[in-house]
Parts: sequence; structure tokens; C-alpha cells
Amino acid sequence: MFIDIGKPIADTTNAFIEWLIVNHGDVFESIANALLTVLILIERVLRGAPPWSVILVAGLIAYAASRKPVLSVGVMVLAWLLGSLGLWEQAMQTIAIMLVSVGIAVIIGIPLGVVTARSDTARMLLNPVLDLMQTIPSFVYLIPAAMLFGLGKVPAILATVIYATPPLIRLTDLGIRQVDHAVVEASRAFGATRWQMLRGVQIPLALPSIMQGINQTMMMALAMVVIASMIGARGIGETVLLGLQRNDPGKGLVGGIGIVILAIIFDRISQAFGRRLQAYRAVEG
Repeated sequence: MFIDIGKPIADTTNAFIEWLIVNHGDVFESIANALLTVLILIERVLRGAPPWSVILVAGLIAYAASRKPVLSVGVMVLAWLLGSLGLWEQAMQTIAIMLVSVGIAVIIGIPLGVVTARSDTARMLLNPVLDLMQTIPSFVYLIPAAMLFGLGKVPAILATVIYATPPLIRLTDLGIRQVDHAVVEASRAFGATRWQMLRGVQIPLALPSIMQGINQTMMMALAMVVIASMIGARGIGETVLLGLQRNDPGKGLVGGIGIVILAIIFDRISQAFGRRLQAYRAVEG
């Protein structure tokens, strides 16, 4: 009654991954080395700096994003609480992985969002890929990533990028498409080129939506930390994993609280920055 297509799909996938490793292993090694260089640099800065200075910088960033002293103080208290939970080193490792992952996601996601916003064909072709990236179990990403890059932080970064980029692409697309057509037509009437309209009109007006996409990407990247710890990514996710492996619910709870604290810090700062951008554009308009 059924046609067996599962085995051919699995065999083809395995053959393709093996072909990549054999023929392009040096390329993947170069990518891994470049990512590790950036990651190690960020991690050394975060872990080498005195904790009070990192807490102060976090408060200053929160104030710059919101202009609200209450949020700034709240972020500093939450950062202090991470250290008080005994998770400071792990938190710095997680933040380094998140910064690299989100940075790559932004570099990939925003241009692809612009392309899909300006081309219905590109959107039609890309949407099924994004649906697959968002719905396929995240564990599946780790298998080929670990085969291509080995165990450690690099495959965790790449798996996180695959998992966390789709919301940014979709929200960038949505934000640009929702820009008032009258404004676009007015800029075209004044002789603006497509690039000038994109840079001077569409992207600035779509910034709140783009910032929301970056916020969602951050949250989804943070959701990957426990899963990524299974292949040696370390960080706070490792604390939760150890609690699970050792049947230690207390340790798992402490790690979970640490992840929640990081999520609150990143969410409040990015949301505040997005609201400021939106208010600024409203006043400017």
C-alpha cells in the first residue's frame, strides 16, 4: 500500500553530507575557525572584564535604549542576580554565543527580508523553506552541523542561526510591505531610485517591525541554549543539562532561572529600543 520513500531520503541525505565532508571539508574548517576566532574574542572580553563593569555597561545600554533609569537599574539588578546564582561565567559564555548567532542571523535575515518584500516570486519560493526551518525539530539541525563542524560551539551557533533567522526574515518582509504606498510614490515622484527609496524611506519606516524581528530572533536563539549544550556549547544550558543528567532538579531550576533572567534582559532592552525608534519616526513624520 505504501511506497518506501523514507530510506531513499535518508540515504541521499547521508551521501550528500559525506560528499560535503570529503570534497569541501577545508571550507567548513575555515568557516569554523573564523567563527571560533570571533566567539573566543567576545568571550574573553566578557569573562575577562570585572563583573561590575559588565553590569554597568548593561545598565548603560538599557538606559540608551529606553532613556528610563528604572529599566537601567532593573537590568543591572538582574545581571547581579546572575552572579549571585553562581552563573556568571556560564552566562558570559551564553551571551557570547548569542551575540555571534544573532549577528549572523541579522546579516542573513534582513537582506533576505528585503528581497522577499520586493519580489513576490522570491517570497513564494522562500516561504516553504522558512516554514521548514521553523517547524522541523531543532535536534535535527544538530546532526549535520555536528558532522560538518564537529562537536562544540560552532555547530551550536549554526544550528541556532537556522532556527532563529526565519522570524527576522518574515518581520522584515512584513514591515517593508506595510510602508505607506503614498510615501513610496512620493519619493519616486521626487526622482528617488529603488535603492534610495529602500535606504531612505522603506527601511527607516519598517525599523519597528525589523526590531521586533531581531527581538524574536534573540528569544529563539536563547531557547536553543539547552539543546546546543548537548553538543558541547556549554553556557547556562549546560547547567540545565547537568541537572537533567544527574537527576538534580535544584540545579536544573537554577539554570532555568538564569535563562529566564537573560531572556528578560535581552527582551526589555530590544523592546525599549524598538519603541524609541517607533516614537522617533512618528515625531519625525
